[in-house]
Amino acid sequence: MKLTLKLLDECFTIHSLSKHSDIPSQVFSAPIYFIAKTFDEVSIVLPQDITIESDEAEPNWQALEVVGPLDFSLTGILSSISTVLANEKISIFAISTFDTDYVLVKKETLTAAITALKSNNYDVIQSKI
Repeated sequence: MKLTLKLLDECFTIHSLSKHSDIPSQVFSAPIYFIAKTFDEVSIVLPQDITIESDEAEPNWQALEVVGPLDFSLTGILSSISTVLANEKISIFAISTFDTDYVLVKKETLTAAITALKSNNYDVIQSKI
């Protein structure tokens, strides 16, 4: 099955907060955001133009959305994409939702990531570059 990835226009920052932190209110007015809470920490992914207080922040991530919705019976989607990018020494930050997956790569590796994915039979829809 040939998958299509869509480059989102937003540039993202990945934030780390302590496990007892409240979620800043501006997160909820963002056009897109991701929140994960574990027993040890809270991670929030936000468009870079939205600033919040966080313990650590890692800016300049671009997101490739696997065009879905994806059926839960499909296997190996993230594994295949991450293998292609790992073979090119490109680090990822992966996020899954009910309908699809997102693979974030650092802005400076985006062109190489898209090239690697295209050469491995993925379609990539781009609105920039």
